[in-house]
Amino acid sequence: MLLYTSLAAALPFLHLIGAQTTTSGGTWPTDIVGTWSTKSNQTLTGPGFYDPFTDRLIEPSRTGISYSFTSDGHFEEAYYRAIANPAMPSCPSAIMQWQHGAWVLNANGSLTTTPIDVDGRQLLSSPCDSDTSVYTRYNQTELFERYAVTTDPYHNIPRLDLFSFDGSPMNVMYLVYSPPQMLPTTTLNPTATGTATSTSKAKAKRGLDNADVPLNWKPNAQFFGAGDRGAAADGGVVHHINADRLWWIGLAMTGMGGLLYLGPRRMGITL
Repeated sequence: MLLYTSLAAALPFLHLIGAQTTTSGGTWPTDIVGTWSTKSNQTLTGPGFYDPFTDRLIEPSRTGISYSFTSDGHFEEAYYRAIANPAMPSCPSAIMQWQHGAWVLNANGSLTTTPIDVDGRQLLSSPCDSDTSVYTRYNQTELFERYAVTTDPYHNIPRLDLFSFDGSPMNVMYLVYSPPQMLPTTTLNPTATGTATSTSKAKAKRGLDNADVPLNWKPNAQFFGAGDRGAAADGGVVHHINADRLWWIGLAMTGMGGLLYLGPRRMGITL
């Protein structure tokens, strides 16, 4: 009986085996190391989502979420999400977010990500409301109540379940790369040098605070050779979110809403 009791008490801590201790007293468990992505498998961290050389976000072919973690405490995340518009379902918005920084598993089992505040980027596009997208810096520290890494019984691949600060589950992610696919973990976009004045620092930090760019804006192809920095010559690296794609997403949402509303009524079911 004593043996069973000891094993039961140890089970919650088995996933910490092989983890390293950080200077803050947390740990970096090795089972979460790698690049994870939601089912679409099109939104991934790394140079395919954000180009720090041209400061451009690169639109994936499908929406999704991706996280990458290293065994020495670095993380990167990439978000591409459609935002429903209940008042006008055919006019959804879209948002792209990217950031990287440090992560740690806390003593209570929660996980904290702390981004490099000057590096994060966000692009918000609302084609029905404006002819421009809003490109800004993005800095959001995140707390996850817990996480779990298992083998998905259907796909038979490693699966990551992250739970938000309030315990609600996020979209399931699957292992795509191990080791992870990430951009350099150091600061990519420093706003000022150590000798800069306070005025120049303030101007630098305001540079992306509220930058409007046309929805159909693309980098000038003449400045890029074939295959340079994400194939910008063929429009691969863009500073906008495809408005036509958003229109189709809105149309799909409208169709699904109509089906859910009219289907039960035709069968005499009142919702």
